[in-house]
Amino acid sequence: MEKINSYLDQGIALAIQYGGQIVLAIIVLIIGIALIKRVNRGLRKNMEKRKLDPSLRPFALSMIDAILKVLLVISIASMVGIEMTSFVAILGAAGLAIGLALQGSLSNFAGGVLILILKPFKVGDLIEFDGKLGFVREIQIFVTKIETFEHVVHIIPNAGLSSGSISNFSDKPSKRQDWVFGIGYGANIDKAKEILMELAGAESKILQDPAPQIFVSELADSSVNITLRVWVPNEEAPAGSTILAEKVKKAFDQNGIGIPFPQLDLHLVEDKTK
Repeated sequence: MEKINSYLDQGIALAIQYGGQIVLAIIVLIIGIALIKRVNRGLRKNMEKRKLDPSLRPFALSMIDAILKVLLVISIASMVGIEMTSFVAILGAAGLAIGLALQGSLSNFAGGVLILILKPFKVGDLIEFDGKLGFVREIQIFVTKIETFEHVVHIIPNAGLSSGSISNFSDKPSKRQDWVFGIGYGANIDKAKEILMELAGAESKILQDPAPQIFVSELADSSVNITLRVWVPNEEAPAGSTILAEKVKKAFDQNGIGIPFPQLDLHLVEDKTK
């Protein structure tokens, strides 16, 4: 019983000694977090007003947010009586341990810095990485967000993006595409080429400068393959030959141009042994 009373007395003494500091630290923490949020909102609006590079905004805001929170923690630690030398030593040891445990995250951080410095792409660019084609929506400290044409957002670590092979379709305003259409050997080649050229010239999604090109590219087993070479804006590139597919089929049908398709001939042989 005496030990319990002794512990209670010690607890009361500690509460009296440090209670005010702890309450003050909690108040400072709440106010500090609210101020950091307000500062971030103000910085975001200021960056948008000054038209700062959209690629840099999320990265810079994340960095500033992290630095301000670290400073807030250090300030609170000093308020509750923790000596800064001891606190710095603890932070150093913890930082080393965390660094070893989070080597991948540090690589992603370094990758994000390299992306912002070297600028292989920027926010709004259409890129392809590891089979994922989409627009860059945000470059953060550790990851980059890419939105596909199906409105699926892929979150990709920066380490891979900074060291891997990337196709940036926005580096040029348009993309060349070769669309192949097959016609029968008995069809009129000149007429088919004329139809394809007319359709390409009338299609708003196909650029006319450079002008479309058309030529016979292959004499295949069951078809004469005609290639229509066009240039399309980057945002239309994933649609491919589907831009003209239906119109080509209807135009070929109206002009008696057959499109070969696989056929299977079945021959029945009478069994004369029965």
